[in-house]
Amino acid sequence: MIRTEHLIFRYAYTRGMALDDVTVELRPGETVLLLGPSGAGKSTLALCLNGLIPHVIEGEMRGEVLVDGTSTRALTVADLTRRIGIVFQDPESQFCMLTVEDEVAFGLENLQVPQAEMDWRIEQALGLVGLADERRTRLDQLSGGMKQRLALACVLAMRPETLLLDEPTANLDPAGAREFLATLAGLPSARTRLIIEHRLDDLMALIDRVWLMNRHGQIVADGAPRDILSANVSLLDAEGIWLPQVSELAWRLAQHGVSLDPFPLDVEEAAVALRGLPWQHAVIARRCTETPPMAQVAVDPPAVEVRHLSFAYPNRNDVLHDVSWSVPAGDLMALVGPNGSGKTTLAMHLVDILHPPTGTVRILGRDVATLAADELTLQVGYVFQNPEHQFVTDNVYDELAYSLRVRGLDEATVHERVLRLLDDFELAPYVKANPFRLSQGQKRRLSLATMLAVGQRILVLDEPTFGQDRRSAAQIMASLRQLNAQGVTIIMITHEMHLVAQYARHVAVLVDGHMIYQGDVRSLFRAESLLAQASLVPPPLCRLARLLRAERPDFPDLLTLDEWVAAFAGEGA
Repeated sequence: MIRTEHLIFRYAYTRGMALDDVTVELRPGETVLLLGPSGAGKSTLALCLNGLIPHVIEGEMRGEVLVDGTSTRALTVADLTRRIGIVFQDPESQFCMLTVEDEVAFGLENLQVPQAEMDWRIEQALGLVGLADERRTRLDQLSGGMKQRLALACVLAMRPETLLLDEPTANLDPAGAREFLATLAGLPSARTRLIIEHRLDDLMALIDRVWLMNRHGQIVADGAPRDILSANVSLLDAEGIWLPQVSELAWRLAQHGVSLDPFPLDVEEAAVALRGLPWQHAVIARRCTETPPMAQVAVDPPAVEVRHLSFAYPNRNDVLHDVSWSVPAGDLMALVGPNGSGKTTLAMHLVDILHPPTGTVRILGRDVATLAADELTLQVGYVFQNPEHQFVTDNVYDELAYSLRVRGLDEATVHERVLRLLDDFELAPYVKANPFRLSQGQKRRLSLATMLAVGQRILVLDEPTFGQDRRSAAQIMASLRQLNAQGVTIIMITHEMHLVAQYARHVAVLVDGHMIYQGDVRSLFRAESLLAQASLVPPPLCRLARLLRAERPDFPDLLTLDEWVAAFAGEGA
């Protein structure tokens, strides 16, 4: 279907190669998973496969991309679009209309689909992604996850032979991500798919082949999923590439002499491999009753206190309904819930982007409605869901320095802090780059670094690990945990349930604008009916524990990799 031959590409105005001698083949009807670290060139390869490179995006391209034997250089973008549909990593970058219906119709109009057929294609595509009730909604009123679903619907409506999906579930809630993967599984078997993704646990059953890309833009392995993941442990670890949680568990156990056979790719396979293996009751009984200690903070009022807050956008139903919520000072709190539940809307009230009524939101005991903007920003830092929404300069160095200069720090201090952040977030090679030209993962790291530069006492982060490889995500979360240990209150909005299990001390659940749960993490993952109500799916290791408990009723609620390794390899593991 599509073949590359010694493909090399370098973006205009950059020195390094984004792709270096890539030769791969995408065969008709197969589904290929492209794995690689953030910034490796995965999205660039997808843009080459559908012809936006070289026809639209500037740069130097050598080698060939062939679609059914014809070079993309000899085909027009219109020809290629009919055959190869792409969903970008940032869905907003491909929108051009005002309403959901018009956005889906736009591509069909360009393909000259008859109006009668167009109507039911729109209806079918929106139904597949759960947006049937949003047909006439304005795009600016959609949540980030709903925009991701819309981008998928636009491509599905056009019915291309090949789908290129760049992080298609990144902004979806866990249940929505599962539903989307089920939709993919139900597409005609002849449809060819290349998927760039890091949520792998529910995806592996769809995958026929894996391409493994290193950080230099080279394909270093190509083969069956189990072969690639089991035989390239050191490379995957060195490159910081995501893999199924149960596969990572197999790696960790193997390091302590416990071998799982077969090498698991999903929860069911892991349950089979673990059956019959002895586990250490005393160790786990203690581990599962431990609660992470709170940071010691000499502040009496809660970091955040919300009292009876309601809110509605113009011309829409209420988004928040009488929400009351308290975040203790020094906590690491996760805010979770389905797409469109009001999480980001609630967060924006904490920093006065949306103005709360007097008496409804307090920060460290002070009413947000009475705080001046400069006072509030000294106390609370907010990292947007879309990192581009907070960029204000034209290079990475100045972006990091901006807030420090605004606060009057001398240039020597500014320079010292900027250099440290560049190093901590692996942004030093891009110091002169325009923030808008970075990859999505690099943009996210920059947005986090700019906020951490100031040193506020409360940080609110909307999807902090979006677009990150495994190593970068771990570094970000380690930085947040370190700040939390120093007394900084962390609130993270996330769909990544494994991050909630591993890092959060408490969790709050918002559904349809109602706060339906506030409490500890382990109790939430035990509450199956509440999880279903909130469109949440327990992390893979939690589901694995449930499967084992069906046979061994005394098997405990293990949530994290460390707990699982301790259970089967001992306390010192």
